Amino acid sequence: MEELGFSPNVVIYTTLIDGCCKNGDLERAKMLFTKMEELGPVPNEYTYTVLINGLFKKGLGKDGLVLYEKMQRKGVIPSLYTYNSVMKEYCNEGKIGKAFEMFDEMRERRVACNVVTYNILIGGLCREKRLWEAEKLVGQMERSGISPNLITYNSLIDGFCNGGELEKAMFLFDQMKTKGQSPSLVTYNILISGFSRAKDSTKVANLVKEMEERGIRPSKVTYTIVLDALIRSESTEKAFELYSFMQEKAGLVPDVYIYGVLIHGLCVKGNMKDAWKLFKSMGEMQLKPNDVIHNMMIQGYCKQGSAYRALRLVQEMGEKGLVPNVASYTSVIGVLCKDGKWQEAEALVKEMIESGFKPSVSMYNLISKTKHNTLLKISSSD
Repeated sequence: MEELGFSPNVVIYTTLIDGCCKNGDLERAKMLFTKMEELGPVPNEYTYTVLINGLFKKGLGKDGLVLYEKMQRKGVIPSLYTYNSVMKEYCNEGKIGKAFEMFDEMRERRVACNVVTYNILIGGLCREKRLWEAEKLVGQMERSGISPNLITYNSLIDGFCNGGELEKAMFLFDQMKTKGQSPSLVTYNILISGFSRAKDSTKVANLVKEMEERGIRPSKVTYTIVLDALIRSESTEKAFELYSFMQEKAGLVPDVYIYGVLIHGLCVKGNMKDAWKLFKSMGEMQLKPNDVIHNMMIQGYCKQGSAYRALRLVQEMGEKGLVPNVASYTSVIGVLCKDGKWQEAEALVKEMIESGFKPSVSMYNLISKTKHNTLLKISSSD
């Protein structure tokens, strides 16, 4: 454009920066912004907001906040969207106090809040478990003439479910329906998860039934939550019935998380034969067991005293570029020592150190004791 004698105005620059941010090209976006600062036109509140938001979405919170401070120093008044973007970042970082300082500043500057502003703060308070403050803010929101929407209710219901206040969560659930707000799949999943953790299988079943009556089809997330609840309540048989139903009737293909839930349940029950079958069947579904599932299997074999099976899985993890956790290393070394296999235990300690873990003194003592006892037995038999 400049080569043709045209000078891009602030709207064109802002549009270009926005496009770069949406494509994830933050370096080019920052370069264009710097060019504006050096050669003109002067960036306005929309230009700043677009780049600040782009930095936040890329996980560059610190850079975004530095740019926001620069915006204020330059005397550029933040817009509603700027405030919402920065407040959301503060809430995500757990700096809820800073977010409320901005909220007060908005009112001082007579910048009208919208439902997004309130939802950001309500969500932040709920994550901090400041539930009654969140509910109080909803009242303030309504007095300002802004009605709570689906996101508002989902945040509150999630907060009360996580806080174990399920009656209050159900009260809000009923309230939203009374006020004409239809629950979504997310709403039901939040409640099902809450009642699953409380091991209230009746309530879980009722919620699943209600969501289906409303024409909301349970998702993989829903099935994963219910399967996990059944496994936790030791209803393994029912869990596998649901697993079969999910595939045959609902037409959903299990993912890594669903396999993880079922394998965990089998390992806890000590049913390593079926756990191994399920573990191997993942390959048939073109799914790769992750480090969490490998560690579950290792722990299961260790509890069973199957040292070599556990050790083989540790080796397999290394071949796949996965790293066992400290608990798995400790358990396998413990079982190897119990079987008198101190050489294998020593080799595993070496591997553990190479993986960046620091073995405990008690682990070294256990191996040393095993080595001493084994050699003593050999010498006495001679």
